[in-house]
Parts: sequence; structure tokens; C-alpha cells
Amino acid sequence: MDSPRPAPSFVVPAIDISPYVNAGTGAPNDTDSDRARVAREIDEACSTVGFIQILGHGIPAEVADGLASAIDDFFALPLEEKKDYISPPEINRGYTAPKSEQLSLSLGVESSTRMNDFFEAFNIGATAADYPQADPAVLAGNDYADNIWPAGIDGFDTRTRAWFAHAGKVARVLTRIFADALELPADFFARFTDHSLDVLRMNNYALPPGEVVLDGDLVGMGEHTDYGIVTVLWADQVRGLQVLAADGSWNDVSPLPGALLVNLGDLTNRWTNERWTSTLHRVKPPIVDGTIKRRRSAAFFHDGNIDAVIAALPTCVDAEHPQLYAPVTVGEHIQAKLNGSRAGVLNAAGTEREAARVTSAATA
Repeated sequence: MDSPRPAPSFVVPAIDISPYVNAGTGAPNDTDSDRARVAREIDEACSTVGFIQILGHGIPAEVADGLASAIDDFFALPLEEKKDYISPPEINRGYTAPKSEQLSLSLGVESSTRMNDFFEAFNIGATAADYPQADPAVLAGNDYADNIWPAGIDGFDTRTRAWFAHAGKVARVLTRIFADALELPADFFARFTDHSLDVLRMNNYALPPGEVVLDGDLVGMGEHTDYGIVTVLWADQVRGLQVLAADGSWNDVSPLPGALLVNLGDLTNRWTNERWTSTLHRVKPPIVDGTIKRRRSAAFFHDGNIDAVIAALPTCVDAEHPQLYAPVTVGEHIQAKLNGSRAGVLNAAGTEREAARVTSAATA
């Protein structure tokens, strides 16, 4: 499992979404035909690979630079200081220390090595205060918890909030494209995402000497699918991300300069009745001369409203494609996933279909 076996035809397509970003601006590509082409390209990518490189997303370079510098500033802190920002497992905020998660458990798969994902992370997310129009009773509890901000890092909150806001706009542009691609009303997804459980997870894959034993079981981030609707990923150019192809091979993926990586989550896989796929992926860090080369990424998870019920879309069910999953609320689904990855509780709600993907990948 340690070495990727490239699929000869495996390609993560690059798609320019600027016709949707520029909608209503009068730009040269602000046309219905351009948007129809983008929707067709997205449908093809989501039906085959489940990963996309998007260009023309409109996020300024200085916002990405601010995110990168904030990541550098936080993870440069001493480990004991970073541990001051650890939250209980049920609160998806703050710091995650190395080897304290195992993402395969979120899919209902027990590994022989518990809690072996060595990445460290820092999470921020949408809070109840961000959705004043929503029912306070829906927003009560841990899902819309306040953020934890590290002390002594000037502008950390400003830099990460800026990226959070821009990534959220991109995610909503993508769901607008999804609506066209799936032949749904243009505003279909808006009612499922107006108080969305959005989280930004900033990841670091390099640790000071002595903190990680370089052995055969070392995993940066184990095989998993993302949980929600869509993920917008910023990553540097260091290789390590691997995506599972349809033939069972693992393939290295790095973004083009200026591109963002996008992949679908399990909720979209359920929503589309597996017409579109939430693709298994992992991080196998490059080790050079016995040292892990540093890799950074930041995943914006657009997960939907906690009380939204996800059931197969009418355009994805017919006599030849019966409904594969029972309806589930976003909150129920996400909580079961987090109980697996963060609290080490095997996801009993994980379906056999989801678990089988991890099991088969382990033999690839």
C-alpha cells in the first residue's frame, strides 16, 4: 500500500469556473453557453474521478499568501503550547495533535493500528453568530461552536477568516454549478446550505525530529472520504496527496499553480445516488533521507445545514437506479463520522458500501 501504482489514464481534470464566477459582470465568458460547457465538464469529472482542479475561482493571491503565513505561524509554535488549544472530540475546533486521529474509523473500518494518522491540524468553523437569520434552537450545541484563536499570533484570525470567506464563496459557486449539472433548479442547494456546517482544517505534515518514528505503519492521513457536500482544498506543491482510481490504483495528485483541488463528500455521493462519487484519498508523506518533507494544506469543508435531510435526488433515481441510501440528516451523518475520526469510535452508522471501499483499497 505504500507505493502508488499510477493508472495509465488517471487525470484530475482542470476546469475553469470563471463563467460562473463572472456571472452578471458582462465579462467575455459571461454567457449561458460557457456556463453550460462548465456544467457538462463538472458532471463528467464528478461521475468519473470525483476530484477536480478548478481555475478561475477568483480568490486573490494575497489571500492565499495570508493563509499560508498563518499556517506557518501557528505550526511553528512549540508542541506543548499548541496543545493548549485542543478541544474535546465533540467540538470540531482548535488543535489536533499528531497521531490522535484515525480517519478510516469514520467509514466504519477498524485498522490494526489505532490512531496512526500523524498529521497535526487546526480547525476553525462557522459559528452561531454567523447565521443571525437561523433558528437559535437549531444552532445550539457544539456544531456551531465559537472558534478558538491562538494568542500571540498577530492577525491569525484575520488571515484565516479571509480565506474562510473566499473559500465559502467558491463552495457556493460550485453548488450552483452542481444544480445545473444535475438538472435541478438554480437555487436548489441554497435551502440546504443557508446555515451550513462549514469548517476550515489547516494541516501540517512535518514534525520536529524525535516526535515520529519512521516505520512501515507511518501514515500522514489515512484512507478516507470527506464527509459533507464539497471540499475546497488549498495545498502547496509538495507531493503526498494520493487519490484512488477506479482500477484500484493510488495516484499522486498535486494542484497546478494557482489551482484549487475540489472533491466531493459522502453527502453528495448519497444525494446523487452514486451517480457522482466521493473518492477515497490519503496522504503518504514523502520521506527524503529518513526525514519527512513538510507539506501544508487547508481543506474547506462545505457540509450543509445540520437539520437538512439528505435523500436521493429525483434526477438520480429511476427503475434502473433504485435508491441506495436511507435519508439522513446532515447532523446525524457528520456526528457519526467525527465520532470515528476524532473520538476513535467505530462508525456503526457507516454503510457496508462505504466500508467496502476502504477494505478493497487496502489490498491495492
